[in-house]
Amino acid sequence: MTLDAKKRWYALAVICSAQFMVVLDVSIVNVALPSIKNSLHFSESGLQWVISAYTLVAGGFLLLGGRVADILGRRRMFVAGLALFTTGSLLCGLAWSHGALIAFRAVQGFGAAFVAPAALSLIYALFDEGADRNKALGVMGAISGSGAAFGVLLGGVLTSQLSWSWIFFVNVPVGAAAIAATIALIPESTANLGHRRFDVAGAATVTASLTALTYAIVKASDWGWGSSKTIGLLIASVVGLGLFVLIETRSKAPLMPLRIWLNRAVAGANIVGFMIGASIFAMFFILSLYMQQVLGYSALKAGVAYLACALTVVFAAGIAGRLVTVFGVRRMLATGVLVSGVGLYYFTHVSVHGTYWKDLFPGFIIAAVGLGFSFVPVTIAALSGVENRDAGLASGMINVTQQIGGALGTAIAISVATSRMHHLSAIGDDSKAAWTGGFQWAFWGCIAFAVVGVLATLVWIRRVEVPVAEPALGYD
Repeated sequence: MTLDAKKRWYALAVICSAQFMVVLDVSIVNVALPSIKNSLHFSESGLQWVISAYTLVAGGFLLLGGRVADILGRRRMFVAGLALFTTGSLLCGLAWSHGALIAFRAVQGFGAAFVAPAALSLIYALFDEGADRNKALGVMGAISGSGAAFGVLLGGVLTSQLSWSWIFFVNVPVGAAAIAATIALIPESTANLGHRRFDVAGAATVTASLTALTYAIVKASDWGWGSSKTIGLLIASVVGLGLFVLIETRSKAPLMPLRIWLNRAVAGANIVGFMIGASIFAMFFILSLYMQQVLGYSALKAGVAYLACALTVVFAAGIAGRLVTVFGVRRMLATGVLVSGVGLYYFTHVSVHGTYWKDLFPGFIIAAVGLGFSFVPVTIAALSGVENRDAGLASGMINVTQQIGGALGTAIAISVATSRMHHLSAIGDDSKAAWTGGFQWAFWGCIAFAVVGVLATLVWIRRVEVPVAEPALGYD
């Protein structure tokens, strides 16, 4: 089955709408947490699981989701993931207790673990490597990069005007429409693996290892990075990943053929993607705390404050797909990560009596340009030279590294901010001044991730060919 040029772009619109919904859901919950706490009687320690349940399951199953899409069909798994995510969203909105909400958030995360990698691999199959794919990834980058900022905005509006349940209900019509449009528009695409065997041992090992790693990172701010629980889980995850590599070297049908790591661009893209996730996810989280705890913004006002950032990401990612064809992946990616680092540096100067136009707006614009310029080339590099049979796997890998990076970066930023805040409080600073000092230090930690990202780009991503290709007429 083939698609003409016009239908391919319609299909891209469907894929991007679904991806936007999934990305949006990561941040839309943040501003609704106080309302959820009061409504479902969460404890302070239990409230974090509204976010962590989603992150834990999504991070643990992303790699598996990408490979299953290769084997069973990318459209099939995209639709299945959307169905799970949409059902989970409906159940979250109807949740009657804190336990039910946490369980249904896990269902959402499981669905997202199949949607995200399948979405990228469908774009890989729809568009040939070159100008058209770069343009498509530019659109995808604009959608994904702005999702977090729009999520905070939409979450504030829905929570303030309706109720917290609507941050989940809003996904239901979007998910249902995306499922129907996918079935109608997008043909099936599978990898040419020459077999239908499934690496059960590898799947179980890597899923358990990634889940343990994500859980350790999420809980480290509560337990402490030096606690026996944190260290034990980190060791278990490393041992598990080592066992996974051993299994893959001996498997006749490996879940993750180790040959994919011989592709220098793919390996480098995953390292850089990890650093981008670590710096940007932490930035959004810390800024939300700063606006609400220090500047006294309401949930709605904090959401609206992100609008400039969201719109700038859309613009920057939109033109990045074209610029990368001219300047190349390496230059664009290094520039994007460097510019985002400059934005993060601006935020190290936030003040107790700060204002939006002085302390936030310039940093929002600079960081957003960097994010838009980073997402497109890192995704191109992550899929560069990848064979059709490994497209879903490569898509799952870049999603995993960004997800785990985001979890780690946020956890470290929280730890740094809290530690500095306690120190400043102990020497007599008031609470707002202490928190501001803690947030300033946290942004320096984010800058460190960005610096590593720039260095990794220069060292690992030597050259990625970006040919100008004719539009694809169908699937491989």
